[in-house]
Amino acid sequence: MGKVRLEKRKPVTIAYLGYTGPYGNIPFDEYIGRLYGWAKEKRIRPGFYPMAIFYDDPAKTPPEKCRTDIAITVAGEPEGEDEVKVRKMPEMTVAAISHKGGPEEYGNTYGALTRWVEENDYDWDGPPIEIYTRKPKMVEGKVVIQAKVMAPVRKK
Repeated sequence: MGKVRLEKRKPVTIAYLGYTGPYGNIPFDEYIGRLYGWAKEKRIRPGFYPMAIFYDDPAKTPPEKCRTDIAITVAGEPEGEDEVKVRKMPEMTVAAISHKGGPEEYGNTYGALTRWVEENDYDWDGPPIEIYTRKPKMVEGKVVIQAKVMAPVRKK
């Protein structure tokens, strides 16, 4: 786990698929494959790093009701269709921390991020966003995820 940094994020256009259900059951590979396939079919230039936006706190929301958008950035102003939706993400300030480890270690990453936000006089200003910097891999029989975990923030 890295150190928390404050970053300015530029506005971006994303193509995404919505998912409702337990965060541990999100079919990332399937959804990311569908999004990149959609971009290729539409001749839209996609970004390199897929992301997820988590709308519900799993400590407060039943797992089957947790909502997530699995997304890729896209160039231009494409139109969504069928299941693939398109929208703009606004410019935002985020507190960001690197996560490298298994899914069971996310609690530590989010705990450190939340503490930093509180200790530095910020409030959360939107749902957490994870940008996946590498494809998850198996190391000694365990999944290792590399991601930038971001909390949109505003000064109190």
